[in-house]
Amino acid sequence: MAEKVMGPKSYFPSIEKKYGKPIEHWMKLLKATKSMKHMEAVNWLKTEHEIGHGHANALVAVYRQENGLS
Repeated sequence: MAEKVMGPKSYFPSIEKKYGKPIEHWMKLLKATKSMKHMEAVNWLKTEHEIGHGHANALVAVYRQENGLS
C-alpha cells in the first residue's frame, strides 16, 4: 500500500491536473524567486502565472524547503 502524501506535496496532483504542467516546471520557474521572501514568491506565482493562493503557497513551501531557503 502506498504511503499517503501529507503536507504541501499533497496538493501536487491537483496542481498538475489544474494547470497542465508537471511540478518540475513550477520548481524551475521558482528559481527566479530565490531572493524573494515566501509571500513575495507566492504573490509572484499568483500574478504572473495565475496560480491560486493555496497551490502557490504549497509550491513555494516545498521549493524553499528543498533548496534550504526556509
